[in-house]
Amino acid sequence: MIVYDGLKSDFMRSVEGGLIAKEIEQNILDKLGFHTTANEFMSWENSMLRMYMIMNDSEIPSDAGVAIEYNVPQTAKRIDFMISGYGADNKPGMVIVELKQWQKIEKVEATDAVVELVETYTGNALRKVVHPSYQAWSYARLILDYNAIVQDKDIKLAPCAFLHNYIRRDNDPLDDEQYAEYLYEAPAFTRTQTKELKNFIKKWIKKGDKKEILYQVDHGKIKPSKSLQNSIASMLDGNQEFTMIDEQRVVYEEILKISERCQKDHKKRTVICKGGPGTGKSVVAVQLLAELTQRDQVVQYVSKNQAPRQVYLQKLKGKKRLTGVENMFKGSSSYVNVGRNQIHTLIADEAHRLEERSQYTKKTGNENQIKEIIHSAMCSVFFIDESQRVTMADIGSIDEIKKWAEFEKSEVIEMELESQFRCNGSNGYLAWVDDLLEIRNTANYNLDGIDYEVHLCDNPNEVRNIIIEKNRAANRARVLAGYCWKWEKAKQNDTNYHDIIIGDFEMSWNLGNTIYALSDTSVNEVGCIHTTQGLEFDYVGVILGDDIRYENGQVVTDFTKRASTDNSIKGLKTMYKKNPKEALARADEIIKNTYRTLMTRGMKGCYIYCTDPGMQEYIRTRLAAVPKSEDFIRSM
Repeated sequence: MIVYDGLKSDFMRSVEGGLIAKEIEQNILDKLGFHTTANEFMSWENSMLRMYMIMNDSEIPSDAGVAIEYNVPQTAKRIDFMISGYGADNKPGMVIVELKQWQKIEKVEATDAVVELVETYTGNALRKVVHPSYQAWSYARLILDYNAIVQDKDIKLAPCAFLHNYIRRDNDPLDDEQYAEYLYEAPAFTRTQTKELKNFIKKWIKKGDKKEILYQVDHGKIKPSKSLQNSIASMLDGNQEFTMIDEQRVVYEEILKISERCQKDHKKRTVICKGGPGTGKSVVAVQLLAELTQRDQVVQYVSKNQAPRQVYLQKLKGKKRLTGVENMFKGSSSYVNVGRNQIHTLIADEAHRLEERSQYTKKTGNENQIKEIIHSAMCSVFFIDESQRVTMADIGSIDEIKKWAEFEKSEVIEMELESQFRCNGSNGYLAWVDDLLEIRNTANYNLDGIDYEVHLCDNPNEVRNIIIEKNRAANRARVLAGYCWKWEKAKQNDTNYHDIIIGDFEMSWNLGNTIYALSDTSVNEVGCIHTTQGLEFDYVGVILGDDIRYENGQVVTDFTKRASTDNSIKGLKTMYKKNPKEALARADEIIKNTYRTLMTRGMKGCYIYCTDPGMQEYIRTRLAAVPKSEDFIRSM
């Protein structure tokens, strides 16, 4: 949807009359239904005056189309400025301009996870944001990949960025080599480069179109392009990470039928798929993403936690950087202002981690992430394990999903993925962990007959040594720990700074500049719940901290032993003052679910150490038939 559109001549008159910001504001209210902030109004006043100076060129046709604040379909993203017309070859084209009022930029060092970030002062704070050229390119790619008119009529899209308050200097961080690919695809123009920007526009727009191209794009059918379909299909082809087995394929096929039915009869449906650790929820989710895209649907993979998005996207992309597939992986706060049924199918992985309010609406408090996802999609799919809610903010539950599905008049279909977990298809280890941590009573007091490696180590150095040795085979072994040690943000990229110290054992929390599950060096750091939930390894070593102890014949938890930097229990102290019983019960659930999740990340084995002597001895009694760790190490 285009908020403001007109000819170049209309735009020029509106700016000259001092009306352009008012017109945009009114159109947003009329078309999108919400009021804009004073800061946004002022940004239009400033930026549109700058674009007036750029457009004030007789060689840019007066009947070229101008669009401001184009709301990209299926998203809450808005493109600042677009100019449409015909090029020298008489082919239709559109220039996309991302406007920035930034005055200073700092480079953010490239990492395994991202290479496109810069740091700048925006939104009244110093923030890490995407490079403006990357942002402009991503918007163009989104239109190219999902707008049938752009694909069918071969409309040329020319993205660029205009930092009209920014003065370029020699060796400017804006132009750092790590951003070269983005700058090539979408050049960035700065305050003193108005002539260059004018020439860029005139290169693509030689003749006016009287808004015809803008109209076609705004009313184009939304479907994935063949190139996007082929791209994700080729990424999955032969990729063993995403191979489905047995029941996973049955669930996959059923969800495909449900989603296709939604598109044919235009009825909303919500699928709730339960599944514990190792059931292949994420494998099914990614396969659905690819197959439904092949079937001309607009589909997106959604997760609250960034770690699984990063890992699955990286496994699909390999070494490719600019693919368009990036736009298919979204955070759970992406659907605040997306219209009803704008997306064919949304696949929410790790749905237990969804929050009551998206980050953009916390002040107004009028939204809910589950509601937003169901509202935005004709078919919504939630993969959930209620036993993996590990923070105060986690509200993902089957009942919560059903409540919002009813509110949105969406039919609910429930299904379940039975465990294929690690132990040659046995649920025994999972049941043993639940019984061990006193989450639920099971018949699995010991591990007799369970084909899974579980060992109690006498100290954390043994945990580390075993994991380092196991990691040599395929880089699929990690040390994990409960959040009982501070994570020093200032030292987040310094592997020589050791956050976790237990006697003569010292290690760092996982570094902030790597993808923990994939980096070759991550075996030298300790992973936390936030960088490992939703992911799987072959082997894990788990350090249980002081927040869980064994006293007077039972497992007890103590939220006061969690690190002060742990946001997962934010608000618990306040709750404790008002309702101690409720707070302790909630803390008990979070702490035990955290360790349950960590102890079930390994597909083949788990090696344990407890800082509490009582807990250490308790687990030893539960593993009485298991060899001592030193015997195991000698046997490797």
